[in-house]
Amino acid sequence: MSSAASSPAHGAPVSARRQIGLTVGALGVVFGDIGTSPLYAMKQSALAAGGTIPGMIAVMGVLSLIFWTLLIVVTVKYVVFIMRADNNGEGGVLALAALAHRVTGLSRRVKTSIGLVALLGLALFYGDGMLTPAVSVLSAVEGIGAESHAFAEWVMPISLIVLVGLFIIQRHGTEKIGALFGPVMVVWFIVIGALGLNAILHAPQILRAINPDYAVALFQHEPWTAFVSLGSVVLAVTGCEALYADMGHFGRKPIQVAWLFFALPALFLNYFGQGAMLLVHPRAVNFLFYSLAPHWAHYPLVALATVATIIASQAVISGVFSITQQAVQLGQLPRMEVRHTSATEQGQIYVPRINAMLGIGVVLIVLIFKSSDALASAYGIAVTGVMAISTFLVAVVAYRRWRWPLPVVITLFGVLGLIDLTFFSANTLKVIQGGWLPLAAAAAVFIIMDTWRVGRRLHLERLREGAMPMSLFLDRADKFTQRIAGTAVFLTPRTDLTPGPMLHSIKHYRLLHERVVLLSVSVDDVPFVEPARRVEVEKLGKGFFGVKLHYGFFEFPDVPKSLELARPYGLVIDPDSTTYFVGREMLVPASRPVLSPWRIALYTWLASNAYSPARFFRLPANRVVELGTQISI
Repeated sequence: MSSAASSPAHGAPVSARRQIGLTVGALGVVFGDIGTSPLYAMKQSALAAGGTIPGMIAVMGVLSLIFWTLLIVVTVKYVVFIMRADNNGEGGVLALAALAHRVTGLSRRVKTSIGLVALLGLALFYGDGMLTPAVSVLSAVEGIGAESHAFAEWVMPISLIVLVGLFIIQRHGTEKIGALFGPVMVVWFIVIGALGLNAILHAPQILRAINPDYAVALFQHEPWTAFVSLGSVVLAVTGCEALYADMGHFGRKPIQVAWLFFALPALFLNYFGQGAMLLVHPRAVNFLFYSLAPHWAHYPLVALATVATIIASQAVISGVFSITQQAVQLGQLPRMEVRHTSATEQGQIYVPRINAMLGIGVVLIVLIFKSSDALASAYGIAVTGVMAISTFLVAVVAYRRWRWPLPVVITLFGVLGLIDLTFFSANTLKVIQGGWLPLAAAAAVFIIMDTWRVGRRLHLERLREGAMPMSLFLDRADKFTQRIAGTAVFLTPRTDLTPGPMLHSIKHYRLLHERVVLLSVSVDDVPFVEPARRVEVEKLGKGFFGVKLHYGFFEFPDVPKSLELARPYGLVIDPDSTTYFVGREMLVPASRPVLSPWRIALYTWLASNAYSPARFFRLPANRVVELGTQISI
């Protein structure tokens, strides 16, 4: 590896040793989900295509479909093309949507559509985040029943203990055990590759499934059955979105190297090994993955698989925390508590509300579905939805930002989008069997986010309607107020309008501080903002300053610390003589409300339960004054 490779964040040179570390780390975090798919993907695909005892046509056909799906969807689409669309080194559906939204020349309608598509992708990601830990851990623990049916009744209790424990430890962070994720997954990929290779040696004819003619033959032999089996074949690529979403943590090159030279070969060997086992022993389909191991290695393999699925689940949970932070910063969700769990790693965070929601959801899912076979019927529809959304967004970026020729964009992303939609269509057949669950979760999240987005916009409009222009206030300020020593900082959406808390303060006390700062916090559609661009200061006269702080959607706002950067602009903030004024609005229905009653009730509930601005912006608790007002929406 070159010692001048790019770093994950800002393109600085990275040593070869560091690249190896990033590559191993990527194996532990990025590929946990897709790396544990062999536990259930081939089994479910074979059952879907060939019934309880799959024949050669079914085995060779679905194996060919899995092979080409991994090549086209993951390798070509994500590794080659989508990972080119980085937002200052960051990836993920929100980062991609922000990149597409920044394209010049787009109409307001197109930008609104991009925003709604991003919300839908985010909602589907939450639905997938509930299913992944449940199906992964269940499929691993079910292996204890392969040797003896007497252990089958212990599958659910053990799975629940593992999952509940996983969510309990989130508050403590994963810094200490996180260093083991990469090495454990290295062992996992080596083991599954070796098991697959051993099985292939007993039936080398399975390698003929590389020929796509076998996939075509499956559709020619049983068109409807083959189409239905696509809903299970897509299970082999669950987690592919993580390749793109985690690009900012590890960098493009380490992820590409880890996939092309380690994860992908191991997965190919294991899937073909499972296919070989089915050719020799078709009745092994019920415990297909574990049938590859000799008897003496069975229980150690169950233990290794359980640890691997815990790592996969941890990666998904961390991903949900990360995308929640982005959504909060971008105003797509209400403010909520986000805790750092590591003093050195910025990406390690804990979101208590989301952790509780996921934990309850996962436990209920296990209790409802009870087995990985039943859960597989629900799995996949959210994944394919996010895949289709990513294809649409990167097509916009390729055409309008990369300036690719329109025929090339339509041909390439049209084909990739058609593949995504085909998989999505096959998965819609699962809705009655359980696919309703991730769709219901996604619908609930989407309604919450859209209600918050629309309600917040209406809320801010109502605040602006009754606000006095700052220029008019400055003309009159000296006539009805007295100035006292110190600095007052008023948080406000706009610095050209008089903040409501300031008017209420004057109304009650007839006083103003000698220096008044109108502070607006803006989250830009980039992951990080350089310190030189963090603060803008405008001198308004008469001791008034307009200050705008800029943050990226991966950053945590720290207002007092950022205000220290205003010193070169002539604004020196003394922490001991500064008071922060924050507005607290009481929301009531308007006489002619714009929103329906249930959406007003939902927005009011969300706003009332949002995290305190004082704590969210890290204002010193003993220097904050909250002033209330009533707003009709």
